[in-house]
Amino acid sequence: MTALHDIPQVQEAPSLHRRILADITDKIVSGEWPPGHRIPFEYELSAQYGCSRMTVNKALSQLAKAGLIERRRRSGSFVSQPKSQAAILEIHDIKTEVQALGLPYRYKLLGRTMRRATAGDRERLGLAGPSPVIALACRHFAGARPFCHEDRVISLAAVPEAEGEAFQASAPGPWLVDRVPWSVAEHRIRASGADASIAALLDIEAGAPCLVVERRTWSAEAPVTHVRFTYAGDSHMLVARFTP
Repeated sequence: MTALHDIPQVQEAPSLHRRILADITDKIVSGEWPPGHRIPFEYELSAQYGCSRMTVNKALSQLAKAGLIERRRRSGSFVSQPKSQAAILEIHDIKTEVQALGLPYRYKLLGRTMRRATAGDRERLGLAGPSPVIALACRHFAGARPFCHEDRVISLAAVPEAEGEAFQASAPGPWLVDRVPWSVAEHRIRASGADASIAALLDIEAGAPCLVVERRTWSAEAPVTHVRFTYAGDSHMLVARFTP
C-alpha cells in the first residue's frame, strides 16, 4: 500500500485532485474506511466535490494504481486489503511491516506474567528445568485495525533484565534485539483457523484462516525467547530469497 506522497499528482485542476486524493487516502489510512469498504460512486463524489465525473474518475484511477483501492466493474470501488510482507530468514520488526504499508503503527500490551516455567513454556523454549520466565500477550495495530497478535515467553535465565521491564511503551521484540546478541533463530510457519479468542483479538470471524509464525532464538546456545505471531490469513505473506 502506498502513502499519499507516493501517489502521482495530475496537472490539471491540481487543487481539486489533491483534495479528493487526500480526503480518500486519509479515510483509508486512519481506518475510517476499512479494507472492503465501498468508496462512494463516481456520481456521488462528483456531487460532493462539485466537479465532473471525469475528474473523479481520474482521481480514483490514481488511487487504484497506487494500490489503495480496487475498482470492480459494475460493482464500484473498494478499499484494498493491505498485504504485509515479512522475510522468513530475518528477525523482522512488526512496526516496520506496518509502516511499509503506509499505515500508522500502534502497540498494546494485553498481559504480562512472571512465573516458573510451565511444561508448555519448557517445550516452547527448550528448557531443561522450571526456570523463571516472563509470558507476554500483545496486539499490534495497523491504523485502526488489529494487525497481529503476539504470544511470547522470555527466559529470565538468558535475559534477567527483562524482569524489570514493563513492556508498556515498547514491544518486546525490538527491546530484545537491542539487548541480546542472538546467535541462532528458528522459524516455524503454519496455517490455523481462528479460535474465538484470536478471532476477537484480530477482529475476524471465528474459524477464519490465520497465518501463524513461530520463532525461537538462542544466544550462545542458551534459549532466549519463543514468540508466536498470528495474522489474519488474507493480510500477510512471507517472502524468502535464496542464493546458491
